[in-house]
Amino acid sequence: MITFFIALAVLILGYLIYGKIVEKLFGADPNRATPATTMADGVDYVPMKPWRIFLIQFLNIAGVGPIIGAIMGAQFGTASFLWIVLGSIFAGAVHDYLAGMISLRDKGASLPEIHGTYLGNTAKQIMRAFTILLMILVGVVFVSTPATLLNAHFTQGWNPYVWIIIILAYYLIATLLPIDKLIGKIYPIFGILLLGMAVAIFIAFIIYKPEIPELWSGLQNRHPDAANNPIFPMMFISIACGAISGFHATQSPLMARCMINEKQGRPIFYGAMITEGIVALIWAAAAAYFFGPDSVVDVTGKSGAAIVGIIANTWFTPVIATITILGVISAAVTSGDTAMRSARLIFADFLHFDQKPIKNRLIIAIPMFAVTAAILVYSIADAKGFQLIWRYFAWANQVLATVTLWAITVYLWKSKGKHWYFFTFFPALFMTMVTGCFLFVAKASDGGLGSVLPRPVGYGIGAAITLIALVSFWVWKRKHK
Repeated sequence: MITFFIALAVLILGYLIYGKIVEKLFGADPNRATPATTMADGVDYVPMKPWRIFLIQFLNIAGVGPIIGAIMGAQFGTASFLWIVLGSIFAGAVHDYLAGMISLRDKGASLPEIHGTYLGNTAKQIMRAFTILLMILVGVVFVSTPATLLNAHFTQGWNPYVWIIIILAYYLIATLLPIDKLIGKIYPIFGILLLGMAVAIFIAFIIYKPEIPELWSGLQNRHPDAANNPIFPMMFISIACGAISGFHATQSPLMARCMINEKQGRPIFYGAMITEGIVALIWAAAAAYFFGPDSVVDVTGKSGAAIVGIIANTWFTPVIATITILGVISAAVTSGDTAMRSARLIFADFLHFDQKPIKNRLIIAIPMFAVTAAILVYSIADAKGFQLIWRYFAWANQVLATVTLWAITVYLWKSKGKHWYFFTFFPALFMTMVTGCFLFVAKASDGGLGSVLPRPVGYGIGAAITLIALVSFWVWKRKHK
């Protein structure tokens, strides 16, 4: 368990040291007016206390990503620990902080508007459609997971559509209400609950001393189907939120519209991502034990949601196990509704549609929810539907992070000059390679073309895509120097 504690310490030091460097790079100004004070509308632009914004941001970006994604990623072995730690510090938290702060400086602009500012109008139009699609997929994933958990643990025998309808109805209400009426009041409580779950597992580590793999035992692929799941790129897609996530940058504008001081950015944006990394690390370490040979329970073939229940029921008393499962459910629900809220705001920004009247919010929300419900019907009807949707969600999530990193790289080059853009340039290149390779290496069952292409060819295409991105950036840079 030494590796786990070292990784935990490195994450904390990353926030204290690298987070401060990134904040200084951006140049946060505590005296600069923020959209919450200059554009207050009582619906989306609402000043809130920083501790409340942090907990909402943490809950919004977390969802089940650092839980289910970390559990799925732990199947690959100790390499997952490295990616969670290094990805969180040098990619995910930098991505979240700079995207959030750029939005803060631009009147709380939605993510596709930021893409358009730095990557051009064509990119903006493409990313508007792509981001809305991702938000709908997030809504699907974060309806299906809590509905499945609720049915399995509390209402066995119910038709699964009952919980789906209840959760969708709640999403619609939360999407329409002013942000401080529901989200601002109860989400901090759920945020504390999500943190409490991680603390409970940490205490279980101290009590039970499980055999968690050490880094020096090797980075070999321990996935039960390693032949079809190479660490690169599959692990980097599976851990979709515990290291870097494009979804996070869609949530940051929600909180940028509520901040009253730019200095709040580092704890709210960078800090929330590091906190999520810690949660992901704890769940990955717990799952690594249950996947290992010393596990007291056989989890072979179990889904991520099922393993959550196994971990809770094995290590905790019935009461704490129930609270843990409820915490996972609340984490999913409270990310799904803010995803739909983000989609509404992206539509509104695109259409220049005033969101103060409730009827305007309904005009946008109802078609989105109809599409979400249709995809949910497919995912429930087809046994493999959810797994495929999760892969597409995870891949689309990482593609969005990649595009956002390139937009931030252009921003840094334009606004800071010299070599400061390297803070996001190298993460952008790496994520370009990850997302490019996935399409051509993953098997058809995972949403890729790896079933018809030899793996070396798939990697070659991914490398070619990365090279094109690299050359395009350097050509653009020389043209605009």
